[in-house]
Amino acid sequence: MKLIVAYVQPHALNEVKQELYKAEVYKMSVTNAMGCGQQKGYTEQFRGVEMEVNLLKKVRLEIAVNDNFVKPAVDAIIKGARSGEIGDGKIFIFPIEECIRIRTGETGSTAIG
Repeated sequence: MKLIVAYVQPHALNEVKQELYKAEVYKMSVTNAMGCGQQKGYTEQFRGVEMEVNLLKKVRLEIAVNDNFVKPAVDAIIKGARSGEIGDGKIFIFPIEECIRIRTGETGSTAIG
């Protein structure tokens, strides 16, 4: 069992979700995030004052999958989010020690679904 955490551009979310559905990955958590990386932000003027904006909007996806779904899920995220530009995002994969479905008490890979 693995936990896939991906940071992608907000405008890429729908395409990523469509690609995940094609890969038969339906369960995910999505949250708004802010961060900076190689893009380093940008400057803008507000009422004549120049401001540096170095935290950019991102979307964080968290997807718990069984081992046989790791590669299809990662490939789907890449396919949906890649534009070839700096700032497309990052994917992190963590091992999951245990998973428990609260409703039924199932554990392990059957609890992930």
